[in-house]
Amino acid sequence: MSPIFKYIFKRLLLLILVVLIVVTITFVLSHVIPGDPARLYAGPHARFEQIKKARVELGLDRPLWEQYMIYWVKLFSGDLGMSIHTRRPVTQDLMDYFPATVELTTVSMTLTVIIGILLGIVSALHKDEAPDHASRLYALTGVAMPVFWLGILAQLFIGYTLGLLPISGRVDAMIELIYPTKRITGLFLVDSLIAGNIPTFLSALSHIILPALTLSFATLAIVSRMMRALMLEVLDQDYIRTAKSLGLPDRLVVYKYALRNALIPVVTVIGLSFGYSLGGAFLVETVFDWPGLGRYTTDSIVTLDYPAILGVVTLTTMVYVLVNLVVDVLYAYLNPKIRY
Repeated sequence: MSPIFKYIFKRLLLLILVVLIVVTITFVLSHVIPGDPARLYAGPHARFEQIKKARVELGLDRPLWEQYMIYWVKLFSGDLGMSIHTRRPVTQDLMDYFPATVELTTVSMTLTVIIGILLGIVSALHKDEAPDHASRLYALTGVAMPVFWLGILAQLFIGYTLGLLPISGRVDAMIELIYPTKRITGLFLVDSLIAGNIPTFLSALSHIILPALTLSFATLAIVSRMMRALMLEVLDQDYIRTAKSLGLPDRLVVYKYALRNALIPVVTVIGLSFGYSLGGAFLVETVFDWPGLGRYTTDSIVTLDYPAILGVVTLTTMVYVLVNLVVDVLYAYLNPKIRY
């Protein structure tokens, strides 16, 4: 087995350990907090006998350790339990809601990577000049401003006052009714393109711009400032000065030699930012009424729906660890000196 596959195998074992720890902590906390999920499951006007029956149906009448063991047995068989507030399997709920979060996070991270790296390069090439000062001001604003407050401001100014973009939902209701698109991946932008459904694609694109920009605002600021610092450090290296002295074009030196070496730490930040975006998407989805994991998790917390909460935590933990695994593997491509 090659070193890279050994490394991936070890990281996958680590994934199991991380999921075990996170799920255990979440399981215990969700079962010890005040509240009675059985009462919510049975309904607001349920009698004592009905609540007792609901408790047995949910398995809450058993000791905590027994509930924990049963949960893991079901989890390894792919059963995440039954949601209390939707009355559907949690696995089915995640399949319905997760693609919306993936689509929003992917578009947001695409904007973060492209704009953030370009801003960092421009700031480094124009150090202490007007573009650098503007980028620094933006970075401070992006880090300091809460994402939910930014989303509300964007809705009021861009969506309501100017009327340029929609402020809620994934696609216009009339467009979805007139031009229905068959669900393939759950990503409206992808499915509409595959089906050649241009009206749905344009509607989905207009709906995702505001929440994606809001979600990427803070992470974009972090990536741009880190890119600037690393580019300044790399541009001061001897091999860059040598390349310039040999008469190589500045564009070639910056984008082929300097950028590739500066990208390695930035890739780490991008991977972490993806995980941050998954968490930050909860607030953005609530503000923009985006039907993703954020809204599903918020409803689950309000209704003490611990099977749904555990399902969301398990899924996001696995995605976060897998994304960081991909980032680590990319190191070998960016820097051939790295060996696993």
